[in-house]
Amino acid sequence: MLEVRIQKHVDTLIERYPQLEVCRDDIVKAYEIMEECYSSDYKLLIAGNGGSAADSEHIAGELMKRFKTPRPVPEEFKQKLMDIDSERGENLAKNLERGLMVIPLVAHEALTTAYINDVDGLGVFAQQLYGFGRKGDVFLGISTSGNSKNVMSATVVARALGIKVIGLTGQNGGELAEVADVAIRVPETETYMIQELHLPVYHCLCLMLEDKFFGKEDN
Repeated sequence: MLEVRIQKHVDTLIERYPQLEVCRDDIVKAYEIMEECYSSDYKLLIAGNGGSAADSEHIAGELMKRFKTPRPVPEEFKQKLMDIDSERGENLAKNLERGLMVIPLVAHEALTTAYINDVDGLGVFAQQLYGFGRKGDVFLGISTSGNSKNVMSATVVARALGIKVIGLTGQNGGELAEVADVAIRVPETETYMIQELHLPVYHCLCLMLEDKFFGKEDN
């Protein structure tokens, strides 16, 4: 069972978007997979196309720095920074924020365009997952149809490496929902409407993770 302070984010999501009630259990399952990943010091890898590519980078932005909750670095690390360089270290100690490691596989233009040009356009996410991924990591595939070929290729590599797969899709789920450890299938079938519901879902997941790893117990 989720802690009350974590559960409240799901409750707020459903209150604001009642149609997502059908996704409640899968949102919780996806969160639990991510929590386990980060608790063991692994990372999240994300991929999608078009608007889902933008979502991939958006999620990274929420997890790699503060979303709502301050994330100051540990005092011991602050002291190390200042011991190395008193001026720069003091500024870094004040401004650096702890992150949860995320690699959006849509963000490496030189690598991705070289691979697309030289090898295989549909394997661009799979290649990066093979290079970056380690057993214990989590792959989040975002596809409104659930059938994006390059995302599906990445799921094959993920499963071969022992990486758990979370799918974020539309109502039909597609192939992605069939192979994922958990699939969050938002109840829409039109692409832009699916995307409109993806955002509050992944914001909820980010809030839950932030509260778990950086929140206060009495929140």
